[in-house]
Amino acid sequence: MSNRIATVHARRVWDSRGRPTVEVEVTTEAGVRGRAIAPAGASTGSGEATDLRDGGPELGGLDVRQAIGNVEARIAPALLGLDVTDQAAVDAAMDALDPTPTRSSLGGNATVATSLAVLHTAAATAGLPTWRHLNPSPTQLPRPEVQIIGGGAHAARRVDIQDFMVVPVSATRIEDALVQIAEVYLAVGELFRARGPVLGVADEGGHWPAVDNTEHAIELLTRGIEKAGLVPGTDMAISLDIAASEFEKDGSYHLESEGRTYDRDEWLGVVARWLRTYPILAIEDPASEHDPEGMRLATKLMGADALIVGDDFVVTNADRIERAAADGACNTALIKVNQAGTVTAAGEAHAAARLAGWSTIVSARSGETEDISVVDLAVGWSADFIKVGSITRGERTAKWNELIRIDDELGGLPLAAFPRGRSLT
Repeated sequence: MSNRIATVHARRVWDSRGRPTVEVEVTTEAGVRGRAIAPAGASTGSGEATDLRDGGPELGGLDVRQAIGNVEARIAPALLGLDVTDQAAVDAAMDALDPTPTRSSLGGNATVATSLAVLHTAAATAGLPTWRHLNPSPTQLPRPEVQIIGGGAHAARRVDIQDFMVVPVSATRIEDALVQIAEVYLAVGELFRARGPVLGVADEGGHWPAVDNTEHAIELLTRGIEKAGLVPGTDMAISLDIAASEFEKDGSYHLESEGRTYDRDEWLGVVARWLRTYPILAIEDPASEHDPEGMRLATKLMGADALIVGDDFVVTNADRIERAAADGACNTALIKVNQAGTVTAAGEAHAAARLAGWSTIVSARSGETEDISVVDLAVGWSADFIKVGSITRGERTAKWNELIRIDDELGGLPLAAFPRGRSLT
């Protein structure tokens, strides 16, 4: 039976923010089929693969008819007849059609949906789940990193910091870890309700931050851990996605929700104080992508005590990761397949992070669907952590529930060990 690609078909579907996105379905000559849906980010790095949107008055300019047309008219003819199990060759064919890092011609939403669909079709051809196609014998599951409070671009900038997350420390199995996280989510919700009206739900399912300022959110999260009967730093730690590129301008950091402006040293001093005061394990993008000196300084100041995570700074790009590692900036890479535009490019970025001795976090985006590709990649690449948003909303729980199924199928696997660095116990 032939593994050659017979058809590549795209359609418009919908994501968790009520926006259109691209689904691609790939079928082989033998009739084996796989499909995938492109996720979409709210805060995006300037160097990442970007969605192609139609513009104009309809759907706020966010329709994806051009991207779908590119799959049908440009990508499909280039892929027909290729071996679906040769992921690198398929992705190289799309690279040849659009060599720009931002996929400005084809659209990152077109290429990533196609690339992931090819991956799933290849796995189906082998009769395997996609994670096992990537890794026949996993020895660990990624440790969950889960949003409890949303901010920044995910919650109308009620506070400037983007994500207030927790990471289970003492749990050794995914099922136990998620129970603890659910208890923290409920406890923080009770604390919010005790303060007054609850404002709503952020893009990724976390609580909308009805707080006075950023530090107040960190305080409430710490109290929520305690209220859930857990010991901060021993059972449950905090992870912050600063997303500093969103509020840096001309070398200064402007926290609009607090009416404060900091220079680089002042701002990193604030973040370092939070690290000393609260049980914080990881800090993502503490400085702007346009402030490499800030990222180097953040790593020098805090890298021995926390994971300094590059997101916008490295945008799932192997070359950028190699340069950052050589410069002493970051010690952890956030891996987002749609930032890279293809599975091959994202896999190369993950491998570059490992070669540099970094930890890895495979991440979903704020605009998600029921697609569970991020779980397949995190398990298949043996990532240290997985980040998919909160523990509420179906597009998020689809991922967590798939991890539980994988754990059950494998008879129980330990969560990834904590990387070297800060001892929180």
